Amino acid sequence: MTLWMEIPSPVGPLRLTSEGAGLTGVYLSPDRYAPREFSESARGESPVLIEAARQLDGYFAGQRQAFELPLAPAGTEFQHRVWTGLLRIPYGQTISYLELARRLGDERAVRAVGAANGRNPVSIIIPCHRVVGSNGSLVGYGGGLERKRWLLRHEVSHAALDFSIRTT
Repeated sequence: MTLWMEIPSPVGPLRLTSEGAGLTGVYLSPDRYAPREFSESARGESPVLIEAARQLDGYFAGQRQAFELPLAPAGTEFQHRVWTGLLRIPYGQTISYLELARRLGDERAVRAVGAANGRNPVSIIIPCHRVVGSNGSLVGYGGGLERKRWLLRHEVSHAALDFSIRTT
Protein backbone atom coordinates (compact mmCIF):
# COMPACT_ATOMS: atom_id res chain seq x y z
CA MET A 1 0.00 0.00 0.00
CA THR A 2 1.21 3.49 -0.83
CA LEU A 3 1.50 5.76 2.20
CA TRP A 4 1.69 9.52 1.89
CA MET A 5 2.25 12.61 3.97
CA GLU A 6 2.33 16.29 3.19
CA ILE A 7 4.98 18.72 4.37
CA PRO A 8 5.34 22.47 3.95
CA SER A 9 8.23 23.88 1.94
CA PRO A 10 9.33 27.23 0.51
CA VAL A 11 8.07 26.08 -2.91
CA GLY A 12 4.67 25.04 -1.60
CA PRO A 13 3.31 21.87 -0.03
CA LEU A 14 5.08 18.64 -0.96
CA ARG A 15 3.39 15.25 -0.98
CA LEU A 16 5.76 12.43 -0.15
CA THR A 17 4.83 8.85 -1.01
CA SER A 18 6.34 5.51 -0.11
CA GLU A 19 5.76 1.84 -0.62
CA GLY A 20 7.53 -0.33 1.88
CA ALA A 21 11.01 0.95 2.62
CA GLY A 22 11.40 3.04 -0.56
CA LEU A 23 10.44 6.62 -1.35
CA THR A 24 8.26 6.57 -4.47
CA GLY A 25 7.35 10.21 -4.87
CA VAL A 26 7.89 13.87 -3.98
CA TYR A 27 5.13 15.82 -5.68
CA LEU A 28 4.70 19.55 -5.97
CA SER A 29 1.13 20.73 -6.31
CA PRO A 30 -0.06 20.85 -8.99
CA ASP A 31 1.87 18.06 -10.71
CA ARG A 32 0.29 16.63 -13.82
CA TYR A 33 1.84 13.20 -13.21
CA ALA A 34 1.04 12.92 -9.50
CA PRO A 35 -1.58 10.40 -8.48
CA ARG A 36 -4.98 11.99 -9.00
CA GLU A 37 -6.30 10.94 -5.63
CA PHE A 38 -4.55 10.56 -2.32
CA SER A 39 -6.72 8.39 -0.10
CA GLU A 40 -7.13 9.73 3.42
CA SER A 41 -6.90 6.15 4.67
CA ALA A 42 -3.38 5.95 3.20
CA ARG A 43 -2.24 9.15 4.89
CA GLY A 44 0.36 8.25 7.44
CA GLU A 45 3.97 8.08 8.38
CA SER A 46 6.66 5.54 7.74
CA PRO A 47 10.35 5.64 8.57
CA VAL A 48 11.27 6.57 4.98
CA LEU A 49 8.67 9.36 4.83
CA ILE A 50 9.83 10.80 8.15
CA GLU A 51 13.47 10.65 7.04
CA ALA A 52 12.64 12.20 3.64
CA ALA A 53 10.82 15.05 5.39
CA ARG A 54 13.82 15.58 7.69
CA GLN A 55 16.29 15.62 4.81
CA LEU A 56 14.11 17.94 2.71
CA ASP A 57 13.92 20.33 5.69
CA GLY A 58 17.74 20.31 5.78
CA TYR A 59 17.90 20.93 2.03
CA PHE A 60 15.56 23.92 2.26
CA ALA A 61 17.51 25.27 5.25
CA GLY A 62 20.67 25.21 3.10
CA GLN A 63 22.25 22.55 5.33
CA ARG A 64 21.99 19.55 2.97
CA GLN A 65 23.26 19.21 -0.59
CA ALA A 66 22.73 15.47 -1.11
CA PHE A 67 20.07 13.03 -0.05
CA GLU A 68 20.61 9.60 1.43
CA LEU A 69 17.29 7.83 0.98
CA PRO A 70 16.14 4.52 -0.46
CA LEU A 71 14.43 5.49 -3.70
CA ALA A 72 11.84 3.33 -5.45
CA PRO A 73 10.30 5.41 -8.26
CA ALA A 74 8.14 3.50 -10.72
CA GLY A 75 9.31 3.84 -14.31
CA THR A 76 10.71 2.20 -17.39
CA GLU A 77 14.30 1.06 -17.71
CA PHE A 78 15.06 4.14 -19.84
CA GLN A 79 13.44 6.49 -17.30
CA HIS A 80 15.55 4.94 -14.56
CA ARG A 81 18.70 5.54 -16.63
CA VAL A 82 17.73 9.19 -17.04
CA TRP A 83 16.91 9.57 -13.34
CA THR A 84 20.25 8.01 -12.42
CA GLY A 85 21.89 10.55 -14.73
CA LEU A 86 20.07 13.35 -12.92
CA LEU A 87 21.48 12.16 -9.60
CA ARG A 88 24.98 12.73 -11.01
CA ILE A 89 24.44 16.46 -11.65
CA PRO A 90 26.26 18.27 -8.83
CA TYR A 91 24.37 20.49 -6.42
CA GLY A 92 24.20 24.07 -7.64
CA GLN A 93 25.01 23.17 -11.25
CA THR A 94 22.95 22.69 -14.38
CA ILE A 95 23.31 20.78 -17.63
CA SER A 96 21.27 20.82 -20.81
CA TYR A 97 18.93 18.09 -21.98
CA LEU A 98 21.34 17.55 -24.88
CA GLU A 99 24.27 17.08 -22.50
CA LEU A 100 22.27 14.62 -20.41
CA ALA A 101 21.42 12.66 -23.57
CA ARG A 102 25.13 12.64 -24.50
CA ARG A 103 26.05 11.37 -21.05
CA LEU A 104 23.57 8.55 -21.56
CA GLY A 105 25.25 7.69 -24.85
CA ASP A 106 22.80 8.97 -27.48
CA GLU A 107 22.40 12.67 -28.21
CA ARG A 108 19.57 11.81 -30.62
CA ALA A 109 17.52 10.76 -27.58
CA VAL A 110 17.27 14.34 -26.34
CA ARG A 111 13.45 14.43 -26.62
CA ALA A 112 13.09 11.08 -24.86
CA VAL A 113 15.44 12.34 -22.14
CA GLY A 114 13.26 15.43 -21.75
CA ALA A 115 10.14 13.31 -21.50
CA ALA A 116 11.72 11.01 -18.89
CA ASN A 117 12.96 14.02 -16.97
CA GLY A 118 9.43 15.40 -16.92
CA ARG A 119 8.05 12.11 -15.58
CA ASN A 120 10.42 12.06 -12.59
CA PRO A 121 8.17 11.25 -9.61
CA VAL A 122 10.77 12.12 -6.96
CA SER A 123 11.30 15.80 -7.69
CA ILE A 124 13.95 17.79 -5.83
CA ILE A 125 15.60 14.61 -4.48
CA ILE A 126 16.15 13.36 -8.04
CA PRO A 127 17.12 16.84 -9.26
CA CYS A 128 15.25 17.25 -12.54
CA HIS A 129 15.27 21.01 -11.87
CA ARG A 130 19.00 21.06 -12.74
CA VAL A 131 18.32 20.44 -16.44
CA VAL A 132 17.97 23.50 -18.66
CA GLY A 133 17.69 24.30 -22.35
CA SER A 134 20.79 24.21 -24.56
CA ASN A 135 21.02 28.01 -24.39
CA GLY A 136 20.75 27.98 -20.58
CA SER A 137 17.09 28.98 -20.53
CA LEU A 138 14.70 27.58 -17.96
CA VAL A 139 12.38 25.21 -19.72
CA GLY A 140 10.13 22.32 -18.81
CA TYR A 141 9.50 21.92 -15.11
CA GLY A 142 6.36 20.14 -13.92
CA GLY A 143 6.19 22.32 -10.82
CA GLY A 144 6.37 25.52 -12.85
CA LEU A 145 9.28 27.67 -13.94
CA GLU A 146 9.07 29.93 -10.86
CA ARG A 147 9.70 26.94 -8.63
CA LYS A 148 12.55 25.76 -10.86
CA ARG A 149 14.10 29.23 -10.69
CA TRP A 150 13.71 29.26 -6.90
CA LEU A 151 15.35 25.82 -6.51
CA LEU A 152 18.28 26.75 -8.75
CA ARG A 153 18.86 30.09 -6.98
CA HIS A 154 18.62 28.34 -3.61
CA GLU A 155 21.27 25.82 -4.60
CA VAL A 156 23.62 28.39 -6.08
CA SER A 157 23.35 30.52 -2.94
CA HIS A 158 24.19 27.52 -0.72
CA ALA A 159 26.73 25.73 -2.93
CA ALA A 160 29.90 24.87 -1.08
CA LEU A 161 32.93 26.65 -2.43
CA ASP A 162 36.37 25.13 -1.98
CA PHE A 163 38.68 27.80 -0.61
CA SER A 164 41.36 25.35 0.46
CA ILE A 165 44.93 26.48 -0.05
CA ARG A 166 47.41 23.93 -1.32
CA THR A 167 50.97 24.10 -0.21
CA THR A 168 53.93 22.22 -1.61
